[in-house]
Amino acid sequence: MLKRLLPLSLATFAVGTDGFVIAGLLPAISADLHVSVPAAGQLVTAFALTFAVAAPVLGWATSSFDRRSALLLALTVFVIGNVATAVSADYTAVLLARVLTAVGAGIITSTASSTAAAISPPERRGRSLAFVLGGLSLSTALGLPLGTLIGRDDWHLTLWAVAALGSVAAIGVALGLPRITLPTTTLRARLAPLRQSRVSVVLLVTSLSMAAPYVLYTYIGEATATATGGKPGTLTVVLLIWGIGALTGNLLAGRLVDRFPPSTVVAIALAGLTALLAISPLVVGNLTATTTWALFWGIAVGMPTVAQQQRLITFAPASSPVLLGLNSSAIYLGIAAGGALGGLAQHWLPASTLGLPAAALTLIALPLTLTTRKMPVPTT
Repeated sequence: MLKRLLPLSLATFAVGTDGFVIAGLLPAISADLHVSVPAAGQLVTAFALTFAVAAPVLGWATSSFDRRSALLLALTVFVIGNVATAVSADYTAVLLARVLTAVGAGIITSTASSTAAAISPPERRGRSLAFVLGGLSLSTALGLPLGTLIGRDDWHLTLWAVAALGSVAAIGVALGLPRITLPTTTLRARLAPLRQSRVSVVLLVTSLSMAAPYVLYTYIGEATATATGGKPGTLTVVLLIWGIGALTGNLLAGRLVDRFPPSTVVAIALAGLTALLAISPLVVGNLTATTTWALFWGIAVGMPTVAQQQRLITFAPASSPVLLGLNSSAIYLGIAAGGALGGLAQHWLPASTLGLPAAALTLIALPLTLTTRKMPVPTT
């Protein structure tokens, strides 16, 4: 089982590193491209929004492919997009390259998750999903801080490194993943679950649970500038600790959802996330407090995604490829919204206080999570 899951996790690691590493490079990118930090932050938004919109369409377009071929095609586009980003010299070109990269990334996460669910026995599905999605969390723990460190003198080098990582992931998929064919669906069928109220609310919770931390996380370099002294090396340490926390939360959630109702796991994570975001203005000015807080913040951020996926699979096991694809879209819609809202909020608030509007989003998500327990389970 591990031999099959490892290349899937490696692929999500590549996507996660690419999607998240820009946040650690924003000051350097804004200076090099002669745009403001909030404007540079829209590179994160453009990637995430393209990913969210493209994922269900690309999932439908490649639904007749075996999963290995679909992943190899997506990783090829992903690598080309990162190379294009690395060689681009102005803001518009970089923005378009990020869009191209997101087109390739759009199919990877949902395909990897649905494949993991298909090859895993029900009693181990949560742990298998956590292992595959652990690639995303590991990218925050290792890929993001290392990428920030690599790009501290020239941010283009980081994108070259991500392109190389995508190539390694493609080799791993080609050599380690067998041909797995899942039932094909129409685009209309892929979007049909959105008409079911319980599914729609769960996907909204997914978006809100990702939007909230990314209001602050996208601009974490600016928010913690006092604590880190604006030093890339110090910021890398903070990002590493946050990433370790996110990986821990991801793996912890995988264990918990195999034993407890996934909605309970989500509710606990959101309650913790609300509290941690609310106190962030009090801690981001001191390095010791920031690093301690970042660990627990990362744990809270890492927990909901696995539990949300398990909830959707439980609702309609036969429709899991469709639902997981929609959940991937919801994740990146949340990231896009968080980056956009964080940039907008800085017209009125300093970056160090962005945790306050972020906490307001989790306060919306928490009661929605509890509400879905009482909704009827959708039919498959």
